[in-house]
Amino acid sequence: MDVMKGLLIAMCVFSLAAAKSVYADDCVILLHGLARTDHSMEKMASGLAADGYRVVNVDYPARKATIEVLVQGYVVPAVEAWQEGGPVTIHFVTHSMGGILVRYYLGHQSLAELGRVVMLSPPNKGSEIVDTLGNVPGFNAFNGPAGHQLGTGASSVPNQLGSAHYPVGIITGNKSINLILSMLIPGDDDGKVSVERARLDGMAAFLVVPHSHPMIMKSNYVIRQTRYFLRYGRFEEVTR
Repeated sequence: MDVMKGLLIAMCVFSLAAAKSVYADDCVILLHGLARTDHSMEKMASGLAADGYRVVNVDYPARKATIEVLVQGYVVPAVEAWQEGGPVTIHFVTHSMGGILVRYYLGHQSLAELGRVVMLSPPNKGSEIVDTLGNVPGFNAFNGPAGHQLGTGASSVPNQLGSAHYPVGIITGNKSINLILSMLIPGDDDGKVSVERARLDGMAAFLVVPHSHPMIMKSNYVIRQTRYFLRYGRFEEVTR
């Protein structure tokens, strides 16, 4: 555990202006999505570091374990590493399943240091893709145990976690680059998650952008809106 915490601290991306920034005592923990790595969040990490935040871009084996195990093995150590360093405000920015990890974490324990949360394309009410393809050969190899937990049924992990009791802004897309998967999803979608199923009861703000699920975190506009929410608790423009 101590080794993991040390590695997390070593992964931090510091802005050169951090010592002068009003956000120098704020940490942002980034969590990528299913079947992705920390590389997918590097552009977001750089954008946040430019504001002076201390950023840790967590890499976790999304396809190797259940949501519960991933939270305990990676989210908990990331938070504890910052708590041990003294007074700090801890924010989260997530993509896809990373948002469900944060919801699970915050739903099972309190975090006095919690700041704000931004979720990008989260399957907050599950995804029809899992319902339809979950038993297809090869699904488990690509999505792992956690992938099977992201369906739309009442017993799925996302639908067992309840509403948000913390300030969370959600950005989701309505543009798909996978028309086959989009055929399985009712309404507007980003190729993996419908706009409607990205919503979360208790959310502070909701924004729909013309981007696809795999690329939304790399959008300059999305990064700007993420930075804005972490600062003000709202987006520059909001759709509901």
